[in-house]
Amino acid sequence: MTGPALARLAALLADDTRATFCLALLDGRAWTAGELAGHAGVAPATATGHLHKLVAAGLLTEQRQGRHRYVRLADARVAQLIEELAAHLPPVAVPARTLRAATASAALARGRTCYDHLAGRLGVAVTDALERTGRLTRAAGFAFTPAGLRWLDGLAPVRAARRPLARGCLDWTERREHLAGAGGAAVCEHLLARGWVTRVGTGRAVRVTPNGSTALADLFGADPAWTA
Repeated sequence: MTGPALARLAALLADDTRATFCLALLDGRAWTAGELAGHAGVAPATATGHLHKLVAAGLLTEQRQGRHRYVRLADARVAQLIEELAAHLPPVAVPARTLRAATASAALARGRTCYDHLAGRLGVAVTDALERTGRLTRAAGFAFTPAGLRWLDGLAPVRAARRPLARGCLDWTERREHLAGAGGAAVCEHLLARGWVTRVGTGRAVRVTPNGSTALADLFGADPAWTA
């Protein structure tokens, strides 16, 4: 890595439209160019030009299905980069212009997906609960304990994954780390698959379901974050 190469990477994200695209794609889904254009409030031709640059730089990957072209973040490392950059922004309170915007912002802060793991107050609460119940330790960085590994084995075979099993990801709303890595993805997938957590609309926001409130309290003990 050289200085000019790093500067080129930073320049890619130093654009309002491209940064907005990357933040939207943190939901882990594939979006069409038209969807991203509408989300960012730019013309489709403008969106296409920006997407070409992000794909060429390896930050996004594209897939064609019929007449549609879909893009998504290239991998979990790119998602980590975007989320951690966002977490280093100063906490500036920007009043929402509409009730809908205020509701959406509150939902993201309460619980959301960060690519493929949980973030927001819910993600931090799950991380704290895993540590409190002896499944996770932060004594020397994030790591699952032997008891945690046995518990994780019951969720999904993740130890053969090519990325770290557990790592901390700085949460941009809570200003604390939540669990990421292959283990964090497995926990998120498990909670969604069991119906304990569900997505809110089509964005990144998630919420705990009534069944999830009971199940998470039984699994981890009482916590305000489990309130449906």
